[in-house]
Amino acid sequence: MKFDLWIISVLVFGVATLLLPPGINAGVTEEQMRSAGKLMRDVCLPKFPKITQDVADGIQNGNIPNSKDTNCYINCILEMMQAIKKGKFQLEQTLKQMDIMLPDNYKDEYKKGIQLCKDATVGLKNAPNCDPAHALLTCLKNNISVFLFP
Repeated sequence: MKFDLWIISVLVFGVATLLLPPGINAGVTEEQMRSAGKLMRDVCLPKFPKITQDVADGIQNGNIPNSKDTNCYINCILEMMQAIKKGKFQLEQTLKQMDIMLPDNYKDEYKKGIQLCKDATVGLKNAPNCDPAHALLTCLKNNISVFLFP
């Protein structure tokens, strides 16, 4: 499992930096971002058989049901994005990944939304229902006008 996450992290997060000239820190194209999101979705979706393609598409479009299965699916994606770890929002890591994985035209809006949501997981327990993931994604959806989720 850890090896799979490592491979995907290298593929998803490394491609953008490997393709850039030394000293340049720019986001990816929207197409690259969506491809990376598809990789994450393809890893997490099979782990949660109660999450249908329609439910995952709904989450992607901002309809975020609050149930154990959907929350834990969201948690899986957020962990792969390095945005959440054991139910705790990883602010600094999220900001670093955002610089790598988002097109430049999304970054300012996301930085603001991320700052507004930095305390969204405080006081929530991860087990057994992955509640912090739901709270974080809902906060981000409510505070970022261009909502993106794999």
